[in-house]
Amino acid sequence: MTPPEESAARDDEMLVHGLAQLVDSRGDVSDPLATVGDAYVWIRNGRFAATGRMRDLPPEAARLLDDPDDPRAFDASGCIALPGLVDSHTHAVFGATRAHEFERRLSGATYGEIAAEGGGILFSVRDLRSRDEDELVALTHPRIAEFARFGVTTVEVKSGYGLTAADELKSLRAIRRLAEDPGLPRLVPTFLGAHAIPPEFASDRAAYVRLVIDEMLPAVATDGLADFCDVFCDEGAFRLDEAEEILTAAARWGLGLKIHAEEFQPLGGAALAARLGAASADHLIAIDPAGIAALAASSTVATLLPGTSLFLKLGRHAPGRALADAGATLAVATDFNPGSSMTQNLPLMVPLACLNLGLTIAEAVRGVTHGGALALARPDLGSLEPGSSGDLTVFDAGDVRDLAYHYGVPRVVLTVRAGRRIWHDASR
Repeated sequence: MTPPEESAARDDEMLVHGLAQLVDSRGDVSDPLATVGDAYVWIRNGRFAATGRMRDLPPEAARLLDDPDDPRAFDASGCIALPGLVDSHTHAVFGATRAHEFERRLSGATYGEIAAEGGGILFSVRDLRSRDEDELVALTHPRIAEFARFGVTTVEVKSGYGLTAADELKSLRAIRRLAEDPGLPRLVPTFLGAHAIPPEFASDRAAYVRLVIDEMLPAVATDGLADFCDVFCDEGAFRLDEAEEILTAAARWGLGLKIHAEEFQPLGGAALAARLGAASADHLIAIDPAGIAALAASSTVATLLPGTSLFLKLGRHAPGRALADAGATLAVATDFNPGSSMTQNLPLMVPLACLNLGLTIAEAVRGVTHGGALALARPDLGSLEPGSSGDLTVFDAGDVRDLAYHYGVPRVVLTVRAGRRIWHDASR
């Protein structure tokens, strides 16, 4: 789903100049980050035109500095810049929040206990079914806008709180409407009809799987409402055989594949993702050595969600160090949702991935940029390569290591999507 302003030529341009450090996030998982000091970024027609040291600034770009009031030039002195951040796993379309469940978990209730009582995903399902499309758009718009304040230029957004054909399509249509707003981060829609077995199908799981395959998937694909199909394959959700059946059908409809895998139990979802050529396998808290090996030998991205294991008080985290050492491609995302990770703060996931998952700073930073882009099958994102989409995030920091070291502090001063400012600190 390509937003209008990215499907046609644009005349705008932007020069971000005086950077203390420009960080290129491409490279293999174990590579150090490539940085350039005293740098600039020049964006034309929504794409990167040139980057480098200020002393090498092309004359055509330098003309933007002639007028100190030219809004196309942004003075980034003392700042660092990265390719626009990519959040490759969120559930941003929902109605009510679930702070009451969070409070219960603080008192000792587990995620599974709350779900067994009809809470968790099914609470959000009941709530979303009661709301119309316009209300979902109105509720979701400020949530997506908040991502831009944290430097995020691309957000993957899943359905999955409807679990009927009408309500899943309603959710995806809401995402499509929001995706048409060029002032928001770019949205990548994912169909997650296989998020849970709804109560009305509790005694006939097979019938619900058939509904997803025979009714929901054709409607989603025919209307072009999603780029990916996801399945929650885990204890209490969908079995491995059910996940394979749904994902295989989705591939026949031309959708990319994703899977929630090994969040609670190692059922083999990561290996399935690798075998089917899925774009990503996500969560992986309980992944076993065979799953790690399968991902490392494939192009499937291992998407790590350090906020979720923290927020759910699981007492364990995804083995990020083992995945990196095995050679798996890594992404790091928020899992923004009302029940298990209520945050749009993707930069906060960088220190959490380092402290709790064992990643290096370079691996974590790459995970929220280039790795996230690969998890969405969008190699044109998360890169400063000339010709790539002109997505940029500028931080008030002198060194990229500060993103992990000085953690939890709002540091973003400029967020640029395809050459357009979608957020900036008005004090600069």
